[in-house]
Amino acid sequence: MYFRFHDSPTGSLLLAGDDAGLQMLYMDTERRGYPNADWQPASRQFDEVCRQLDRYFEGRLKRFDLSLAPHGTPFQQRVWQALLEIPYGHTTSYSELAKRIGNPKSVRAVGTANGANPISIIIPCHRVIGRDGSLTGYAGGLARKALLLKLEGVKLQPEQDQLLLI
Repeated sequence: MYFRFHDSPTGSLLLAGDDAGLQMLYMDTERRGYPNADWQPASRQFDEVCRQLDRYFEGRLKRFDLSLAPHGTPFQQRVWQALLEIPYGHTTSYSELAKRIGNPKSVRAVGTANGANPISIIIPCHRVIGRDGSLTGYAGGLARKALLLKLEGVKLQPEQDQLLLI
């Protein structure tokens, strides 16, 4: 497993993966215990990931084109695949996401799978919000979720805009 840190407007990002692709993208608040002692520093393995992330944060990239290899259960994989289909600048609710994967009664399980997403930002779990428009939880913190949504042009509610000041 290779790893690399990358600076971003949301803070330091930990990238990790192997020849199959990117397996993890964790924000500094999520990376407890990482990188593992047996991981090797990446040389150029994540150059393209970093280039695309920079373009995303500059507002010039709306869809990532990268080899992703997240590890998870078949259910989690279905949820993460559905997340990739949420367009840039749009949001959806947990209940709508459950419907999209053909399992409308699995709203809580969808929320759990969303929270277990190991490749934040690129697999856009930040685009899932509460049915009432609330931002709800985000492993990177609600201020980062608000920042990502605002970057994508999502109109936030006034109290959500206040999160950007924190």
